[in-house]
Amino acid sequence: MADFNKVLTPGNPDKGELNVVIEIPTGSNHKIEWDREHACFMLDRVEPMAFAKPCNYGFIPQTLDEDGDELDVLMITDQPLTTGIWMKAKILGVMKFVDGGEVDDKIICVPEDDRNNGDAYKTLEDLPAQTLKQIEYHFNHYKDLKKPGTTEVKAFEGLDSAKKVIAASIERYLEKHPELKVKKGMEEVADQAKEAVKETVKAVKKAVNG
Repeated sequence: MADFNKVLTPGNPDKGELNVVIEIPTGSNHKIEWDREHACFMLDRVEPMAFAKPCNYGFIPQTLDEDGDELDVLMITDQPLTTGIWMKAKILGVMKFVDGGEVDDKIICVPEDDRNNGDAYKTLEDLPAQTLKQIEYHFNHYKDLKKPGTTEVKAFEGLDSAKKVIAASIERYLEKHPELKVKKGMEEVADQAKEAVKETVKAVKKAVNG
């Protein structure tokens, strides 16, 4: 199996686009997690069926949340997705969440190309209110049988807030992987150079045709 943190980047969050790896399908009570050390998926535990996931659950590669794990994603689709696939996603917002006193935010996404609903979900407000209510209830209560009162959904916030959470998580990952930080910096310089060349070519053409 590929090591997703090596073969994938986070995507382009500045443009509202992400690469997302799916861990848990909608409707599953299996708490499947990406094992970073062994670069494979593991079954961490079996949850009570009453607390099966109300949506697909996954992560953004090359990120670290404040709890030390990859930044989590709640992926909204009509049908369950399969553990181990990766996909391009569109950011809608973020669920601000605390688990056992630690910040454990969840980015809310939909597929980048969803032709079934005509890409109807463009902002958090486009999602059915009942969908958000079910997600909120699940994460407020899914640990009640073992650790009641340890989880709390603080708020649902939009795209700008989600981008800030993602940017901070990418920066944490780069701090632990300085070689990637150097590579990212070089790529940004190269991209800037390409844009500068394009603008120069446009200016020359305009002057010639002028």
